[in-house]
Amino acid sequence: MRFLGVWAAFWLALIAPVGAADLPELPVQLQEKVETARQACAEFEEGVFLLEWGAVDRVDLDGDLNQDWVLNESSFACSTAASLYCGTGGCMSHFLVGDVVASLLNQGWDVVDLGPNHVLLTDVHGSQCGGINPTPCVTASTWDSEDSIWRSTAAEWEK
Repeated sequence: MRFLGVWAAFWLALIAPVGAADLPELPVQLQEKVETARQACAEFEEGVFLLEWGAVDRVDLDGDLNQDWVLNESSFACSTAASLYCGTGGCMSHFLVGDVVASLLNQGWDVVDLGPNHVLLTDVHGSQCGGINPTPCVTASTWDSEDSIWRSTAAEWEK
C-alpha cells in the first residue's frame, strides 16, 4: 500500500503546474519574461499566474552539444484570462542561445538536423506565407554563432 502512495505522489509531481520559484536554474533573461507575464496576469482582474508543464524546454539549438533554453508561453496560464498569452497566430516562444534571447510567435516548433546545421522549424501564421491562419506556413532558421543571430530566408520557388 505504501508503494501506491509513493507512486501517486510521483505522478502528481510530474503533472503539477510548475512555478517560477520552482525553476531557480532558469536564466535571468527568461525569468524576466515569466515576471512580465505574471504582472500582466495580476493586472488583469487580479489573476493568478501559473507556469504549466511544458513551459521550459532544454534542447541544443546551435549545434554546440550544450542544451539551450526555450520558454513557451503556450504553457502560461492566467486564472482570469483564457487567452492572455496566445491568439490565432499562436504563442510566443523565447529561444535563449548563450546570452541572446530571440522570440517568435508560433503555433509549434521543433529542431532537426540538416547536414551540419541544427534547424529550428516553426509553424507560423499563414499570413507570413501570403494566406490566412489555416494556410500552412513554416519557417526554418539556423543559429549563426559567429554573429549571434538567427538566419533564415524565404526561398524563391519556380513553377
